[in-house]
Amino acid sequence: MRLDKLLFFSISSIFLTMCAPPEQSAADLNYAEQARKDSIRQVRCPRIFSSAAEFYKNRDWEATVRAYNELTELGCDKENPQEVYLYYAIAYEYMGKYDSSATVLLKGLTFLPDNIDLRKRLAFAYEKQGQINLHMDELDRLSFLAPEDIDIKNKLAKLYGGQERYDDQIAVLKDLLKIQPNNEGAQSDLAQAYEKSGRDPLDVYKNRFDSNPENVSYGLDYADKLISADQPDEATIVLQKVVDADQTSKVAYRKLAQAYDSADRLSDAARTYERLFKLDPRDFRVAVKISEVYIENQDYSSAFNWADKAVTLSGEAEAFGAKGNVYYKAFQICRTGDISINDRVVATLAYKLFEEAESKGSTRHIRSKEWLKDNEVLFGKAQWFMMDANIKNQGYVKASSACYKWVSEKLNKGKGW
Repeated sequence: MRLDKLLFFSISSIFLTMCAPPEQSAADLNYAEQARKDSIRQVRCPRIFSSAAEFYKNRDWEATVRAYNELTELGCDKENPQEVYLYYAIAYEYMGKYDSSATVLLKGLTFLPDNIDLRKRLAFAYEKQGQINLHMDELDRLSFLAPEDIDIKNKLAKLYGGQERYDDQIAVLKDLLKIQPNNEGAQSDLAQAYEKSGRDPLDVYKNRFDSNPENVSYGLDYADKLISADQPDEATIVLQKVVDADQTSKVAYRKLAQAYDSADRLSDAARTYERLFKLDPRDFRVAVKISEVYIENQDYSSAFNWADKAVTLSGEAEAFGAKGNVYYKAFQICRTGDISINDRVVATLAYKLFEEAESKGSTRHIRSKEWLKDNEVLFGKAQWFMMDANIKNQGYVKASSACYKWVSEKLNKGKGW
């Protein structure tokens, strides 16, 4: 009996073991769970995508965010990660939550690390948060990913400039100009970056003008830099091109004349000022400047004619002072060891003109006037007393020596002589 029971239980155990289902592996369980989720996604993802699009269209940003959040939790983002994360991030932007937008975009970039649209939105999110370094880093990546995108390079260059990273700014602007050699804004920014970095910007200004020879402003800028670099002869070449391009530019003629003066080409300087005067024949100050150049060139006859023209045009103190200065400079060059009558006549003509200028409010030549008085070189009663009777009878005296042959003005007899 006992043996029969044992046999019964053994047979039953075998039977039960054979009928029980086999134990499932972990891999099988994962596969089954994945299949279940895939089944759910097939149904829900299209519906949520449709809802998200509708919310976005209606500018319901909070509902848009909820919809895209659900999409990512369900794993619907894997089908079209660019669309999901781009619009998900933009919805946060409209809500003013740029930190959340950046978080979403960083997750999207784990799927699409080289996606330009996502990285542009990320750069924007960093900009809005004031995260300058992250903003620059992102624009730098974009510049590599989209090397032909001018807008990216412009933004990056300006950002580098604002942070005084001029070497980096220069590198970006050079890359930009390889794409757009005639980009005037980039050329100007590059020139400024060179100056601020302490580098010599001459080549930059040269290239900018050479690329845009019709741009008067660029030529003037380049010439200014050449003059500052003590290269006036080179500046005259540039400025001559400028006036050839625009023969009405008073600024260009004035700078050209100044460059000739700096290069000690005084005749050229005077002729250029004369061309400038033709553009505005009423500008007595240009006539004064022409007179000064001729004085520097020791052409006192021409200097006097232009100073006299300035007096005729304006009657201003500056013009009288300029005319007196011609006499004064000529006197200093022509005077003899023992001051002659001719010297005294010219010195006195200068003195009277300086007095006239001073009475009109100009003190520019006051030291020269005082020098003439203090050094007793003026023509006065004592000199008049020694004049020939014929000269006394005519009532005036004139300079007559070779050095003063251009002086035609008379010195009339003074009161009490």
